Amino acid sequence: MASVVIVVPCYNEEKRLDRASFLAFQNPLHSIKFLFVNDGSTDNTLQLLESLRMSNSDKFSVLSLPQNQGKAEAVRQGIMTAFDSNPDYVGFWDADLATPLDTIPQFVDFAERRPELSMIVGARVKLLGREIQRKPSRHYLGRVFATMASAVLGLAVYDTQCGAKLFRVSPLVTDLFQQRFQSRWIFDVEILARLIKISRAKKISQADRIIYEFPLTEWRDIAGSKVRFYDFIKAAWELYRIRRKYFRSSRN
Repeated sequence: MASVVIVVPCYNEEKRLDRASFLAFQNPLHSIKFLFVNDGSTDNTLQLLESLRMSNSDKFSVLSLPQNQGKAEAVRQGIMTAFDSNPDYVGFWDADLATPLDTIPQFVDFAERRPELSMIVGARVKLLGREIQRKPSRHYLGRVFATMASAVLGLAVYDTQCGAKLFRVSPLVTDLFQQRFQSRWIFDVEILARLIKISRAKKISQADRIIYEFPLTEWRDIAGSKVRFYDFIKAAWELYRIRRKYFRSSRN
């Protein structure tokens, strides 16, 4: 039985957090726990999270940040806290459950069969027989961004921004989260950049051999997303900054 801690970053999620789904989720094959990170919410998110914790403290825990730090730092601090319990896997999942919770054990099962993998990334690929419900504008902007990210990383990645990711706990993965991310909007890309740089420095397997993009069977846009069109412009600037920080010296 694998032990897993999933970090769920929450900022003003009082009306979007599906409390019933978290309470109902069970998986007898693995020990899957949730660490909710309240990122300085100004609504009743913290009270909602505390009610979950009190309902089942073995399954749910809460880390509350006194001020809003942004998703990147909320995830980072949550994962650093998760490391303290020595799990086999850590991950992070969007609070709106655009990716259903039932996908978590699928990720874990796949990781158990592929011990060489360090990271599993959800990929929103709209194939026949799959329920990927995404607004056309988001889809096409996402494809443009993914192409840009692939060029920066030198890695043919389809979907960097899906909020469903799992990591096998190891010294390599621990190193990914030691320092704050410079990116506030696209820290997912920065995680990949760090993994590439660290794996090269330590002469570990190439990144494309330890990362797996897992095509999701279900994903849906949830109303109330905090991402706006202007954020894609910010993301392009942050891609440039990531390139300068992690890859400039290696390409000169």
